[in-house]
Amino acid sequence: MSAVSRLDQERAVELIQHAYADGRLDPAELEQRLELALTATSSTELRPAVADLREEQVVRLGSVGGNVVRTGDWLVPRRLSVDSEYGKARLDLSRAHIPYAWIDIELRLAYGSATIVLPAGASANADGVRTEWGRVVCRAAGRPGPGRLHVNVTGELPYGRLTIRNARPTHR
Repeated sequence: MSAVSRLDQERAVELIQHAYADGRLDPAELEQRLELALTATSSTELRPAVADLREEQVVRLGSVGGNVVRTGDWLVPRRLSVDSEYGKARLDLSRAHIPYAWIDIELRLAYGSATIVLPAGASANADGVRTEWGRVVCRAAGRPGPGRLHVNVTGELPYGRLTIRNARPTHR
């Protein structure tokens, strides 16, 4: 039984808060786990608060000369990274399965552009994207709405353009 450091507690609190933000915990469970994490004095006491909350791994997609395209019914990870030297990236989330309320997308495109299509009503923040000769165009709402998906986009597109928009309505 080892003592719990302040850093261990902070990391546990972060995992619990992420799980709540992703919808994996309800408010009562959040409160219970936070109390357990913040009052734990040993690793044995801390472990039950986070045992079933694994840290999400980053899914990496990459290309050197081709395009990175995800459309249709695909499973969107909580954290996604796209790296490309000379290709474009198109991530269409409008019909994808997204089991999270919040996702992070990191783009590293040297000479390519990216388009992210969000489901209707979703929001996005692209303040963490850096360009040199390119530009960022975000047509989606910047603040998350209740019960709606929010996408946080970061990264670098030195010579490319990033376009973020909501899906167009389908007409019958």
